[in-house]
Amino acid sequence: MYIYVDSFHCLKNLKDMVTFFSLFTIYPFILPFLCLTVILYLSYAIVEQFQQRPKGVAGPPTYPIIGCLIPFYKNRYRLLDWYTHLISKSPTQTIVIDRLGARRTIVTANPYNVEYMLKTNFDNFPKGKPFNEILGDFLGNGIFNVDGEMWYKQRKMVSHEFTARSLRDYVVNALKEEVENKLLPILELMEAENRAFDLQDLLRRLGFDVVCKVSLGFDPCCLNESLSFSPLLDAFERASQICAERGAAPIFVVWKVKRWLNIGSEKQLKLAVDQIHSSIDDIIRERKIKIREENQKETNKDLLSKMILAANFDEEEVRDMVISFIMAGRDTTSAAMTWFFYLLSLHPEIEYELVSKELRFIEAETLTKYEILKEMNFLKSCLCETMRLYPPVAWDSKHAISDDILPDGTRIKAGNRVTYFPYGMGRMENLWGKDRFEFKPRRWMQESEEEGTEQVSNLYKFPVFQAGPRVCLGKELAFIQMKYVVASILKRFQIRPACSDPPVFLPLLTAHMAGGFKVFVHKTKYN
Repeated sequence: MYIYVDSFHCLKNLKDMVTFFSLFTIYPFILPFLCLTVILYLSYAIVEQFQQRPKGVAGPPTYPIIGCLIPFYKNRYRLLDWYTHLISKSPTQTIVIDRLGARRTIVTANPYNVEYMLKTNFDNFPKGKPFNEILGDFLGNGIFNVDGEMWYKQRKMVSHEFTARSLRDYVVNALKEEVENKLLPILELMEAENRAFDLQDLLRRLGFDVVCKVSLGFDPCCLNESLSFSPLLDAFERASQICAERGAAPIFVVWKVKRWLNIGSEKQLKLAVDQIHSSIDDIIRERKIKIREENQKETNKDLLSKMILAANFDEEEVRDMVISFIMAGRDTTSAAMTWFFYLLSLHPEIEYELVSKELRFIEAETLTKYEILKEMNFLKSCLCETMRLYPPVAWDSKHAISDDILPDGTRIKAGNRVTYFPYGMGRMENLWGKDRFEFKPRRWMQESEEEGTEQVSNLYKFPVFQAGPRVCLGKELAFIQMKYVVASILKRFQIRPACSDPPVFLPLLTAHMAGGFKVFVHKTKYN
């Protein structure tokens, strides 16, 4: 995981650092400790920097001791586009980032390297301790924050449940209830009152309700107008935000000391995590009682019930796994759908083709049928094209256990961060052609006599859902959810931006539009 540093986080970190250094007057023993830590770290960094970069390895201008700190600082507000530019100029689509204050990082948009990391030599590229430390207080030992045997044990159990038809049907039923009874009435009201609203926020609330129903069998009612504030949702928002700030901190020791002293943002993180743990622990205890008192078949639908009945995990493991599921599902689909509606508003001809040719003749009732949703190939192509340009996870990192060599010849040292870069990969001419910056869903359709046949895309050319042993288990369910929600909206409404200013892509733990997506909703013209 590699987290973007934006202006908000820089200001936040500046305030935190002022608070941090003011502590020296209260805790004088901190200064010697910090000085020793910095001296040891700088000694290590100097040794690293004087090891010359091999010839042929691309990257920004690098200097002794400080590495590429100067160009990195100059481009700190546009790291995504800076990395993309550097990678596009690299013969191997791989760059090396050596800078004072950070671990040596290899960033790649080369599909062969991605396949090597995620599949061929999977065991040498775990998430690693740096990732575990940043998210450990929040995600604990959940499936998305662990490696090795603990990961394998959880993966084995969960993979079986995600392929079960019962879970798929449960997801569709949850979607129907949320969309038909809550989302569409809200859109009807917005249309009647001609009121601008934040579509991103609405879709995030919908996503949180659905993922809580599927994971916990619990409805937090975030779409209910009378319950617009959800303590659980707010706690998740605060926890994920502060964890993102940890990753963006220019000096990692700052947040660690703040955690040790339980002050500032780290105190807020602890409060948020305590609230999440308390809420989910209560749900787990109540579910266990319900399972004992009722017929097990009647309660064995959501993931929590299935994990309790599996009896392979203790209560803390179950809680951490559920938190991981909620984190993975709450913002990813809503982010993709938000950008989808934005891109569709710029291409009314594609919207017309989608609605008039694929959605127009589908009755609302049949959207609950998996077979109907699966046949919506053009809609899936539109969603894939959206995620190519605006991936919900812009970059993801692993940490090498031992020295290695990537297929393009890049040398990896033990402990290096190795980042594959979906955002940059979606903008590589050698992967997508000269029209790579254009929204063209047809590129996902096979150029053959059989029109509408879905192209089998190279998983490592489009690693939005990861690939290999850690490929996203919820991939198909994510497409079901997005197709159902998007089709339900487009059959009734058109979404149009309330502002002409281009939105800003902000890749934190999950990428989203900075400041939300203000829109107006109108009755569709295509029926």
